[in-house]
Amino acid sequence: MHRDTPIRNKALDERECDGRHRDVSLSLLAPARDKEVAIAAIQAGADAIYIGAPAYGARQAAGNSLEDLAEVVRYAHQYGVQVLVTLNTLLHEDEYPKAVELAHGLYKIGVDALIIQDLHLLDFDLPPIRLHASTQCDNRTPEQVAFLRDKGFKRVVLARELSIDEIRAIHDAVPDIELEAFVHGALCVCYSGRCYISEVLSGRSANRGACAQYCRMAYDLLDESMNEVRDDQGEPIHQRYLLSLQDMDRSAYLQELIDAGVTTFKIEGRLKDAEYVTNITAYYREKLDRCAQRAKTAALKEQRAIYNRSFEPNPEKTFHRGATEYFLHGRTRPMANWETPKSTGEYIGEVVEAHGNTLRVRLKKGVVLHNGDGLTIGSEGFNVNGVEGNIVKINKEPVSISSLKGRELFRNLDMEFTKSLKSERRIPVDIVLSETEEGFELSYRSAFSFQHSVFSYPHEPAKNAEKALNTIRTQLSKLGDTPYIAREIRIESAPYFIPISVLNEWRRTIVESQKTKDRPSDLKPLSTLSERGLSTLDERGERPLMECKYCLLFELGHCRKTDPYPKDKEPRYLRLRTGKVLKLTFDCKNCQMLVDER
Repeated sequence: MHRDTPIRNKALDERECDGRHRDVSLSLLAPARDKEVAIAAIQAGADAIYIGAPAYGARQAAGNSLEDLAEVVRYAHQYGVQVLVTLNTLLHEDEYPKAVELAHGLYKIGVDALIIQDLHLLDFDLPPIRLHASTQCDNRTPEQVAFLRDKGFKRVVLARELSIDEIRAIHDAVPDIELEAFVHGALCVCYSGRCYISEVLSGRSANRGACAQYCRMAYDLLDESMNEVRDDQGEPIHQRYLLSLQDMDRSAYLQELIDAGVTTFKIEGRLKDAEYVTNITAYYREKLDRCAQRAKTAALKEQRAIYNRSFEPNPEKTFHRGATEYFLHGRTRPMANWETPKSTGEYIGEVVEAHGNTLRVRLKKGVVLHNGDGLTIGSEGFNVNGVEGNIVKINKEPVSISSLKGRELFRNLDMEFTKSLKSERRIPVDIVLSETEEGFELSYRSAFSFQHSVFSYPHEPAKNAEKALNTIRTQLSKLGDTPYIAREIRIESAPYFIPISVLNEWRRTIVESQKTKDRPSDLKPLSTLSERGLSTLDERGERPLMECKYCLLFELGHCRKTDPYPKDKEPRYLRLRTGKVLKLTFDCKNCQMLVDER
């Protein structure tokens, strides 16, 4: 019932970018866990990256020092890539001065924007930096977005649960603010910012960056008599991953999102590795560029970049739980994968026969297995130890699956693909050398920058004009390991003799000047705490543990509005392996499911 059903198909791919959209600046936003991943995202084609600061980010395990962030900023700005920093946790009273001081430090090193959730930060003397409202602000309505615009935010990160029509309605109502939408990656089952289950059951607050991921745990599904509900095959729903959503994949609907008013397309994954980020960023880079090319617009900077890739991007080749467009066009099934919360990877065939740690398989056309590949069957995972024809040796005998015959086989680690994940990004520059009264002027112009210098040097006529001009072109275009590649070289002067060493020095001077300089220090004194500061952080108030648009009734195929269960058999509770029981309430008027303490 919960088989992985990818949303991509040929028909969707053909209509995903039909060349219709406003001439606006579109941006691909990629995650970065650290410096290494930031570089990978930039090389793969990100217009911007988002990355964690030393503290107060919604991923405690993905913090970075100011020194490292300064290096990331300098590196990114060479490519015209923006750096957004997450400062998006709720704060305790004594943390506000430290958070404001950190914001000033981030501004000073050249960070382009801060992503925040705690609106009380606006009561302090923040630096003059762009502010983006985190999705944890629960940005679901035009009223909320207008409120945030009036507070000074330049961009809002929309709730993942919004449909195309709801996004369009927000843009139509509040057209003077940028809209950012998630297009790929892991999904929280609860509205962002409205999940308190981790805080209440384990003391780890999701709004403080320490989520214990109760949505990825196994549950029994119980009726009002505390009996296990049965699925459509008559099997009891016992210790299944009922709240574990498949990953979002909206790659087939980028044009619709553009037409609805979205300008920034966000990839989730600040805990993901460089291989994942390289693959997924390159995948969306190609698709967004296709939109721009069909529209014949210069809206995307990346049309002006050149890539050298050694792989064909494929989201099923790196961490992949399956695919769902997630409410973009209403409710669809399945949204969750009840068998496993882990990466299933790509479907590659099925098991014909199994004996111990030896499988006879039927693979899809074109699939080749290699030693070290990771395979999954249901919730079990193992590695390939040897392949001979259709016989596969694995490193352990599956123990939790009673019968493997006929089971679908997935690959969640393709060793050869992972080794091939290399992407190099180069920025085309136009080079002009012209003469002045004192010497020469040299300029390098790219899509987003212009650097030039005037050099004093004597005008010494060349003995061999053609050789002199060729030498100038060759030396000025030797951009080596810089981010740049020469596109056009113009020499607007007589053929003078200029030594190679001099030309090289001029080129190095220009390229070095492209590097980002820290902003001047203009720090204001930290303000004192206003009267709105709280002595303790009360996140939850009277709210339930979880508010979800995802509904177990609908996922079971028994929506109350269309095909309801008998009332006495309807799901009422979730039970963890520990025995802890949670209560389910279905708010059918608002199409929501609430999870709370019993």
